Amino acid sequence: MSATFTATAPAPAGAAEARTPSAGEAPEAADPTAAENTPPPAPVAAASLAAPRPARTTRPSSTSRRPGAKKAAPAATPAGGADPRFENGPLAVVDVEDGKVLAYCTGGLVLDVPAKSLPSLVDWTLKEAGLGQPKLSGPGRPADPLLVLTEAACERYGLPPTLSEEEKHAGRIPEGYRAIKQLVRAEWKLTKRGFGPWARIYRPATGSERACVQLCIPSWNALDPRFWGAAGQLPPAELARVLGVYASRVMTPRGSAAVTGLELMTALHPPTRASAPDADGKRHSEHNPGSLGKDAIDPMNFPPCEVPDGHPVLKDLPRFHVRGPAEMLFEEAYDWARPMTDAECTLRHLVGIDVNMAFAAGANGLPVGLGEATHVKAPAFDPKLPGSWLADLSHVDLSRVKVGKEWVELDGSLLPSPFTPKGERPTGPAWYATPTVAYAQELGYEVRPIEAWVRYDNGRYLDGWYNRLRDAYLATMADLGVDADLSPEDFLAAMEGYKARDPELAIVVSAIKATVKGGLGKLRERPRGEGWRPGEPWRALSRPTWRPDIRAAVISRTRINLHRKIVKHAAFTGQYPIAILSDCVVYASPGPSPLDFLPYREGKPLPGGFKLGVNPGLVKWEGTQSVLWGEEVRERFDAPQLNLARYIKDGTVTDIDNGE
Repeated sequence: MSATFTATAPAPAGAAEARTPSAGEAPEAADPTAAENTPPPAPVAAASLAAPRPARTTRPSSTSRRPGAKKAAPAATPAGGADPRFENGPLAVVDVEDGKVLAYCTGGLVLDVPAKSLPSLVDWTLKEAGLGQPKLSGPGRPADPLLVLTEAACERYGLPPTLSEEEKHAGRIPEGYRAIKQLVRAEWKLTKRGFGPWARIYRPATGSERACVQLCIPSWNALDPRFWGAAGQLPPAELARVLGVYASRVMTPRGSAAVTGLELMTALHPPTRASAPDADGKRHSEHNPGSLGKDAIDPMNFPPCEVPDGHPVLKDLPRFHVRGPAEMLFEEAYDWARPMTDAECTLRHLVGIDVNMAFAAGANGLPVGLGEATHVKAPAFDPKLPGSWLADLSHVDLSRVKVGKEWVELDGSLLPSPFTPKGERPTGPAWYATPTVAYAQELGYEVRPIEAWVRYDNGRYLDGWYNRLRDAYLATMADLGVDADLSPEDFLAAMEGYKARDPELAIVVSAIKATVKGGLGKLRERPRGEGWRPGEPWRALSRPTWRPDIRAAVISRTRINLHRKIVKHAAFTGQYPIAILSDCVVYASPGPSPLDFLPYREGKPLPGGFKLGVNPGLVKWEGTQSVLWGEEVRERFDAPQLNLARYIKDGTVTDIDNGE
């Protein structure tokens, strides 16, 4: 098919977001500050906690905000505004000023805190502070109030302002601290993870209401700078604004961005709901349809192909056995590059484009398994059935594929295979998630799986999760001046320096993105120390949300979505990618802007191809370097296939990065 779109371009106007080495990795949980994922038992009603009722005063932020503090964004108004129980918002940053303890809430509100000890601070929070957040789903429960303690507040309440190296390694402080002893005497409990950067303090339940408070301690690295930037160093009012916007648009943080991403899935699909009244008029807890349920899948019932090395279901494998593609499902993001052709070397620029919220877009509308898998021999492939399929896709030839309903001729040597993360053509049978096998059919080739693990109980579990994170991202980007309805030229201009317009909201954008990747990564969380040995179960396996098959399906669909756009682009323009790293694609271009090679006609993009815009699945400008730079870098490191997508942002290459 010939190119029917023409590319016109001004000079690049949009500054792309910085790409770090970890940006090319598939979603994987790796945050040492993650909080306990299993919520504590439901506690007694807060009203039953015997404690004197302290006085409370409310002062407008205009008289107490620190110099230079910004007015809260509209979304930072108390997230629980419609619920009188949470009149002061979801959280507060507790600080000490001139000997007074102050709680900085969302919307600029500041409260006096009369509590003299940590137990009394917890009591005050539950009975007087008016903190919390309404539930996100009908059968769910409201979010527990969150207190963020500054270093001064830590010292005031008997906690260390920072952790020692030993405490950092343990992820908690020893139980001998005075504050912990005070909590024990007051009959408060901590989760199994103890008192760490994200501590949860609760009382066991005897009623329906909860008595639970979450603590966040930034000076203990609760707010990982990889995802939260400089949030941990912000003054209290500004930090309350950042966390308040995030809480109102995503949810009250429950731990790291990864933990919160996983908790958001559960909050939107609670495992149980109240049944219809029985003969005596009583309601009972029952399974909530569409959820993953309250019980984890037995580790021994997982398909061996879906689990990582060291899983209990693989305990009988020889110790040093290395599983190949025919034994292990290996759906990961792209890390692929190729040498440039002579024609590409005559062009002047290498331009990188990056897919917005790529993994979130991959989750949208995706059917995933809700329960255990069923093993099937010689199955007929069903593209609507979630599962893992052992199939030989080595016969798929990218030199001749279907694009839409038409067969097209392409240069297959310049394209990565859609079936492997490294872009290599498969050589025999391998395990694939449903979206990968379905794409082989879409390209016009027959598939005959040898066997499969399929999940007949399935649904679009991640749709609500995607919608909430998408809306949070778009609303925050709109606050930064990047709207969803901009023309390509205006979008590039709006992206130029957008973070500098409001650095605090830019932190929220980063945290939202980390929530997507981290939450998906948590679906296949690996052992985190704890004296674990290969073949033994680890803590994460006890969660219903430990679902490596769901993670694999999302990554598979994300990679396929990208490949589909690349093929469409090649069929219409004759242009092929030079390098791909996860959601970043690099093309040789005659000019420095994405509009110099993206085929727009009268402002409209190629249908099914790349489109500039802020919405998830659309692309932004990642960076531009010269072709001479690319050739020089590859020659310097003697690596003709060095992945230039990893360095396209600023051109800095300190050493070869293998992507691990």
